Amino acid sequence: MKLLLCSAAALFAFGAVPASAQDQAILGPGFAREVPRTDPVARRVIARADAALARAPGAIPELHTEGTLPGKGIREISLKAKEDQGIVIALALAWRLTGDRRYLDQTARYLENWADVYHMSFNPIDETGFDTLILATDLTEADLAPALKAKLDGFWRRMASGYLDAMDGTPKNAHTNWQSHRIKLATMAAFEVGDVRLIDRARAAFRKQVAGNIRPDGSVFDFYERDALHYVTYNLDPMLMAVMAAQAHDQDWYGWKSPTGSSLAGALKWLEPYAAGEKTHVEFANSQIAFDRERAQAGQKEYAPHPWDPGNAVNTYALASLINADYRDFAAKLAARTGRKPADWAALLAR
Repeated sequence: MKLLLCSAAALFAFGAVPASAQDQAILGPGFAREVPRTDPVARRVIARADAALARAPGAIPELHTEGTLPGKGIREISLKAKEDQGIVIALALAWRLTGDRRYLDQTARYLENWADVYHMSFNPIDETGFDTLILATDLTEADLAPALKAKLDGFWRRMASGYLDAMDGTPKNAHTNWQSHRIKLATMAAFEVGDVRLIDRARAAFRKQVAGNIRPDGSVFDFYERDALHYVTYNLDPMLMAVMAAQAHDQDWYGWKSPTGSSLAGALKWLEPYAAGEKTHVEFANSQIAFDRERAQAGQKEYAPHPWDPGNAVNTYALASLINADYRDFAAKLAARTGRKPADWAALLAR
């Protein structure tokens, strides 16, 4: 199912999702079926999937990279395990693009390994990459064995409930990009299992974050705390993913405005002149977070003061263009100018 574009004819009220809503996060049953294998993105995806057909999945009980510096054991182990995230979405996409059951079987192997081995920490920075596994579930679940499908349903239900329960309390960084990643995971998982109550709670959390994180002028809290546009896109991308999940079920979260007038649409407008090159910014020059300086001192140059690269916003505006067609031309020009590419699944969705 193609995502509905954000037009007056397509938008519905913010009421609860009907009980018959399809159990999927974003990518519906028809996704990529009509994309030819000769498509450049399709060729890239299939090549990556081919390289992983004999590769064993590498799930570990817990991922942890947040707050760690290069060389730390758990960080390096986690980064190795996280390689599965890009692989599993490539395998699932290849299944949809080709109908070759080798890709389906390998996707199932990866999904089951993570569902069996991983114990959720509900640290949204460590777990943000699970969006790829949710999308891989979207792409394969209709063809998975019933027992595995039930196992994955339970896994995603625990993720949605756990993050929503955390947001009902006072989790760490409850008004920063952390919360945006919690919302992404909770929202996608809630729509994946099709639970109306979980979806309603996710929508409420989304609105609270728009009101608390985005200012009426469109700037976000993270920009002032980190003095970095990197953390603006890192805040907006997960919120856009949540919006896409809602839009795939005929709900308009994108157009919602808080009582102060803040909105996700307004945040994209605020960032736009930086992405267009009309404004520039030196990253992290006055960050209030000591860890940013520690990372720079440890050799992570991306956290030392430097001019922001507009290529950092390519995926942001690619996602935005799938929600609001007015951004299609801007997103395409930004990608061409910077030489950066959005996520493969987003590029295929735009076909």
